[in-house]
Amino acid sequence: MSPQASKGDNYTGSLDAGDDDLAPQGSAEYGDVAVSVGPGDEGDRARADVEYKVYTRRWFGVVQLTLLNIVVSWDWLTFSPVSQFAATYYDTTESTINWLATAFMFSFVFISPVVIYILHWGPKPSIITAAVLVLAGNWIRFAGSHSGGGGIFGVVMFGQILTGLAQPFVLSAPTRYSDLWFTSRGRVGATALMSLANPFGAALGQLVVPFICTKPSEVSSMVLYVSVIASVCAIPSFFVPAEPPTPPAPSGKTPKASLRESLRLCNSLECWLLLVPFAVYVGFFNSISSLLNQILMPYGFSSDDAGIAGAVLIVVGLVASAVASPLLDRTKQFLLSIKIFVPVIGLMYFIFIWMPATRGVAGPYAVLALLGASSFSLLPVALEYLGELSHPCSPEVTSTFAWAGGQLLGGCFILISDALKAGPEANPPVNMSRSLIFTAVIALAVVPLPLALGMFGRQDNVVLRRVRSDDRHLEHEHAHRDVVA
Repeated sequence: MSPQASKGDNYTGSLDAGDDDLAPQGSAEYGDVAVSVGPGDEGDRARADVEYKVYTRRWFGVVQLTLLNIVVSWDWLTFSPVSQFAATYYDTTESTINWLATAFMFSFVFISPVVIYILHWGPKPSIITAAVLVLAGNWIRFAGSHSGGGGIFGVVMFGQILTGLAQPFVLSAPTRYSDLWFTSRGRVGATALMSLANPFGAALGQLVVPFICTKPSEVSSMVLYVSVIASVCAIPSFFVPAEPPTPPAPSGKTPKASLRESLRLCNSLECWLLLVPFAVYVGFFNSISSLLNQILMPYGFSSDDAGIAGAVLIVVGLVASAVASPLLDRTKQFLLSIKIFVPVIGLMYFIFIWMPATRGVAGPYAVLALLGASSFSLLPVALEYLGELSHPCSPEVTSTFAWAGGQLLGGCFILISDALKAGPEANPPVNMSRSLIFTAVIALAVVPLPLALGMFGRQDNVVLRRVRSDDRHLEHEHAHRDVVA
C-alpha cells in the first residue's frame, strides 16, 4: 500500500524513518519482543509526506462483511431450531442433526491456518473465498434436501461443511479490515458491527426458521429460502475494494510482523489470559444457541418460545454492544470493561441452571438478555484489545486464534452436553440440567483469568500499543510541521 499525496488531504505529515514502529529494515523493539521487518522502499516512503484519511467507501466492505457474517451464521443454525422436523425428514436422530452444527464449528478449526495466511494478504481475498464457499455450500445443501425420498443427509452434511469452512474467512476478517480502513476512534465500533452480525444471523435463524418450517415436509423449502438469501448477500463480495488509497492512521502504515514473528508476539501471558476466557464463552454461546431448543422443550416450552429466547439473547446483546462500543472507542477503557463483563457472564451461566425449570418465559428471557448484553459488549472489546496487546502482530492472527478456540470448544461442548442429556426415564424426560451445570462450572472457573490482567507488577504489559504508536507518530509529525512552518 503506497501512500500518495493528493488534493483534499485530511492530514499531511512526514514519517521519521528512525521511529521504531516504522523501521524500514533490520529489527525493531516492540515491548519485550524484537521484530524484524523486511527490506524494501519503506525508508523512501517514510521520508515522503503521508496523507492520513478515512474514506466513505470503507462502509461498503463493512456492509458486505456484515451480510456475510449474518448468512454464514444462519447457515450454521439452519436446522437446530427445528431439529425434530429435520430428524424426521432426513430419517435420522436429533443427535445426528446436532452434528450439522458441530461439524460446522470443527470446519472452522480445520481451515484456520489457511485463513491466517490469506488474511495476511488483506481482507478482500478472504471475503471472496468466503463468498464462493457460501454459494457452493448452500446450493449443495439444497440439492441434498430436494429429494422425493425425503432428503440425502450425507449431501447436506457436505454442503454444511463448506459453509463452515466459509465462516472463519469472514469472522476473522473484521479486526483486519478495521485496522486497514479505520482510525483508533472507530475500530471497536466497526469491529463490533461486523463481528456481531454473526450472532445476529444466529438470532434470525432461531426466530425465523420455526415460522417457515412447521412440519417435516417443509424442510426442503426452508433450505431453499436460506440458499436464495445467502446468494443475494454473497454476490456483492466480488466488488469490495482491496485497500484504501492512503492509510487512515500511522498504525495503518506500520509494517506488520511476519506470520512466524506474530506467533511469538501472541504467545504472551496477557494474550492467553484473554484468549482462554474468550474461547470458552464463545464456545458456550455456540453450544447454548445450538441446543436451546432441546434445553427448553422438555419443560413445556414450544419451538417458538425457544426461538424467541435465542432472539432475546442476541438482540439485547446487539443493542448493548451498539451503546457500549462507541463509548469504548472514545474512552479506551478496554481493560476495565473486560473486568466488569466477564464476572457478569459467569454469573449468568450459573443462574441459568434453574431457569428452564421455572416453566415460564420470564426467568429464561431475563437471564438470557443479561447474558447477551454482557457477552456481546465484551466480544469486540476483547478482539480489539488482543490486537492492541500484540501490536505489531497483524490483527487477523489473534482474532483467528480466538475464534478458532471458540469454535473448537463450541463443538466439544455440544458433544459433551448431548452426552450429559438425561434419559427418557428422567423428570422431565431428556432434560439437559446436567449440561447446564457443566456449563456454569467451566464459565465460573475462567473468570479469574482476565481479572489478573495488569496485576502482580505487570501493568506495563497491558498498555494499548497500537493507540500509543498512533499518538506518538502524530505528535512527532505535528512537531515536524511546526518546524517546517
